[in-house]
Amino acid sequence: MNTKAHTSTPVSIRVLDREYTVGCEPEERDDLLDAAKLLDGKMREIRGSNRMVALDRVAVLAALNFAHELQQLRTESGRHERELTRTLEDLNRKLDGLLDTPAS
Repeated sequence: MNTKAHTSTPVSIRVLDREYTVGCEPEERDDLLDAAKLLDGKMREIRGSNRMVALDRVAVLAALNFAHELQQLRTESGRHERELTRTLEDLNRKLDGLLDTPAS
């Protein structure tokens, strides 16, 4: 979502049967709607059949779940990046070794 008021357009989303209007760039609309569906689903999952649970508690737990998933993805991405860097460094050393070896 963009915070630029002059280029954003209002989009209505529904989360736990409540409607919210937020601004976003037109090209971000579909992603925003998908994110709202994901949030709605997570909040409904957390709330379960207990409709008396406080909305702010459900929202915080949903946010915490998503933050945890994001942190896991960042950690995994960093690990993959380090592995890729090591592999590329190994390949570069091997190529340098091949290029430095005189031809027979």
